[in-house]
Amino acid sequence: MTDATNEQAQPAVPPQASAPVHADNYIVGMAAALLAYLSMAAMNVLAKLLSEHHHVIEIGFYRNLIGFLPFLFMVFAMGKRDILKIRGNRRDIFLRSILGSVSLIFTFAAYAAMPMADTSAFLFTSSLLIPALGFFVLGERVGPFRWSAIALGFLGVLIMLRPTGVVNSVGVSLALGAAMIQAVLQILLRKLGRTERPETVTFYFLGIGAVLTAIPLPLVFTAPGWNELPLIIGIGLCGVFMQMALSIAFKNAPANIITVFNYSSIIWTTTFGWFIWNDWPTLPIWIGGSIVVISNFIIVWREARVGVPGREKPLSSP
Repeated sequence: MTDATNEQAQPAVPPQASAPVHADNYIVGMAAALLAYLSMAAMNVLAKLLSEHHHVIEIGFYRNLIGFLPFLFMVFAMGKRDILKIRGNRRDIFLRSILGSVSLIFTFAAYAAMPMADTSAFLFTSSLLIPALGFFVLGERVGPFRWSAIALGFLGVLIMLRPTGVVNSVGVSLALGAAMIQAVLQILLRKLGRTERPETVTFYFLGIGAVLTAIPLPLVFTAPGWNELPLIIGIGLCGVFMQMALSIAFKNAPANIITVFNYSSIIWTTTFGWFIWNDWPTLPIWIGGSIVVISNFIIVWREARVGVPGREKPLSSP
């Protein structure tokens, strides 16, 4: 920030020398967001298919390793060594990588245990937890409007849990555990966003994640067949494409618009589940999931009006 005295002392910059102003392109941004969340859904579909014969830790290893290869190419073949530079606290980078890896494994395990749409509905609870964690951890102001939306969302969760108790307790526990970790990750990513580049955070997340999932790999490894190689390659490429598409989306449209397209994933996962596994959400999932999504919309709308520091762009995503 330059003070007024220094500004007056500086010579005027010629119009032709000034940096071009980036103009938003909402169509490109929204299209990229749709493709990003479609890629995320496709990645989870491939993980669910592979989980029929492979452990989720093994699947997580494939996803991290294949996603890491393009970053290695950028660093060592294209000379983009700035990606390696950590400007802030290295502990936060390693903590993000560890939590991200655990979240990824929990997410894949939840999709393996439950229908696609059911899992997605429970995972949306992470957005309900973020404002609450922001209040308790970061001291952010959360008014009665958003507290009410959070309470409404958890009412939807209770409906999805079915009062009769007929529920996949393992799958629900995994999904809610993944949602909790994702909410914590978003709080941590806000802190990292003050010092780190998105490429740096993603590089270390994928690299450290590949190492962490490789450690128990000998205990859970099952040699893949040739017919499974396209699924393995696809799960990594979907993750990379999702990251690229999200970057394009947030570059071309405001965050509050792009965030709304996250809810298109419930459409993708429901469609995939119906076509591949003939799974169709039950009435409690429809009702409870709709309430969770509506409460998420309320929170997004409210944050777009009042603003929340540090929530402009995500640094990375599992």
